[in-house]
Amino acid sequence: MSLSFSSTSVKPIHLSSNAHRITQGVPKSFDSGVGGSLCRRFRGLKLWILERLNFEPMKESKRSTSHFKNNLEAGLSNEKGSLSDGVFITFIFPTDKVSSMESPSLLQTASSSPPMDDSRAPSLSIVVIGATGELARSKIFPALFALFYSGFLPENVGIFGYSRKNITDEDLRSIIASTLTCRVDHQQNCEDKMDAFLGRTYYINGGYDNKHGISLLNARMEEIEGRSKANRIFYLSVPQEALLDVASCLASGAQTQKGWNRIIIEKPFGFDALSSHRLTQSLLLKFEEKQMYRIDHLLGRNLIENLTVLRFANLVFQPLWSRTYIDNIQVILSEDLTVHPGRYFSGYGIIRDIVHSHVLQTIALLAMEPPISLDGEDIRNEKVKVLRSIRKLQPSDVILGQYKGSSRQKVDVSLNGLAPTYFAAALYIDNARWDGVPFLVKTGLGLLKHQMEIRIQFRQVPGNVYHDRIGHNTNSATNELILRDVPDEAIMVRVNNKVPGLGLQLDSSELNLLYKDKYNMEVPDSYEHLLLDVIDGDNHLFMRSDELAAAWTILTPIMNEMDKGNISPELYELGGRGPVGAYYLWAKHGVRWVED
Repeated sequence: MSLSFSSTSVKPIHLSSNAHRITQGVPKSFDSGVGGSLCRRFRGLKLWILERLNFEPMKESKRSTSHFKNNLEAGLSNEKGSLSDGVFITFIFPTDKVSSMESPSLLQTASSSPPMDDSRAPSLSIVVIGATGELARSKIFPALFALFYSGFLPENVGIFGYSRKNITDEDLRSIIASTLTCRVDHQQNCEDKMDAFLGRTYYINGGYDNKHGISLLNARMEEIEGRSKANRIFYLSVPQEALLDVASCLASGAQTQKGWNRIIIEKPFGFDALSSHRLTQSLLLKFEEKQMYRIDHLLGRNLIENLTVLRFANLVFQPLWSRTYIDNIQVILSEDLTVHPGRYFSGYGIIRDIVHSHVLQTIALLAMEPPISLDGEDIRNEKVKVLRSIRKLQPSDVILGQYKGSSRQKVDVSLNGLAPTYFAAALYIDNARWDGVPFLVKTGLGLLKHQMEIRIQFRQVPGNVYHDRIGHNTNSATNELILRDVPDEAIMVRVNNKVPGLGLQLDSSELNLLYKDKYNMEVPDSYEHLLLDVIDGDNHLFMRSDELAAAWTILTPIMNEMDKGNISPELYELGGRGPVGAYYLWAKHGVRWVED
């Protein structure tokens, strides 16, 4: 075996296991055979050689030095290949001392490629498939930058954009830069942080053959990651029809062997029970369940995350959370005229887009039993039990609507024939905790106002001695817990109290925790929250395959009735309160609908 350090004139020195003295200027301390093994003497020789060549063996932060040391140690002190009689190792080193400025670097000697700085090799690589699309530009990249600024991403993170457009790294960085902003509480060194983030962003043109494109992506990632361990996240911001092809190519051609791999999948998760089942089975052939994160940005709202905190961290609510005290629960999500569905929504309707994921997941978090821990799997175990307990929906308990649009109103008028833009329903959970309690859902587009809230209405006080003081409208005196996200995030409790002054008059008032008054901070975007959960491996807000199937089981009968023409959407005016049928539905189930 021979190690060559320079092309200058050299003199060979041959060492054998019988040799007791090394000449050619080697210190005599290496010659001492008293109480020392031959291997120990060779280690001393190694350090002397490094000194002569101006290496600094104790500084292992530089890859070249560390690589040299490891190779030399493997040659000199390998336990399986220890020196024995008759085995010769030849060391060749220059007769004239070469200064460190003149010596070629070790990496340059071994390879013509430039040295890789380990400090810049990413420990986490995030790939955005569909990097030039609207979702990536407006939501995903800004969310990643916000996490980067706040220190939730490693400084050496690698951000990779992948799409079919023929652009460069700099082109992608320019596109991203136009969408990045710093929040009110993120102003210090904002420009420097942006430059650092953009400097770690790279682009890959995948072309129209994903198999070839993904191989290019993997090669670029390996080039940037070097030899260091790096985990990978793939965000599939692609149309539904391209999902399986991209996922299959990623599974076979871009998963790292030096860390974990996770994929993020956007809605919709299939079009019905059958297509969703086929999609799930195809994905499970390529990925494990724990690798898949089905994302719904509405579930990243602070209101949703706060549901389990309110329920399980406050003793005041725990004994009340059942059919014994709760009369009904209302889940409301309405969008005003500023939000309209566009082409994406027109293909799937509000049932597939919002009800299937957001609404049913909200009900599951509201109604589930306490999990044994906050582990994502424990929470998802309880959610799926609720979804499987929801009674089969009857057509008479569902109201569908579609807004009436015109070109003058600047909204999309290309809605597919029966694609509903409004959904109202009464759901029942057949278990011991919730038997007989209606969960009323109202969600629609083009309504009077933008509103997201959950209202828990409690039963009347049995034998209320103040009945005569309340008046004829006893419903106005109903206790409520109101969890509001839009327009202003708040937690409110409606209670009855005495009006100050002489006499005895009762009034219904709200105890109000308004977040903007209590917390002087800007609420992070929901994509930030969910992306951070993916990085941390927290999957409790992401639908598992069995949750997905259970949700389709609830909604498929209604969709079948729609296909048969047995249920037709009721038309309603843009900017109105929605279909009139929803008010009759509420009255049928004995619930007072509260508009404000």
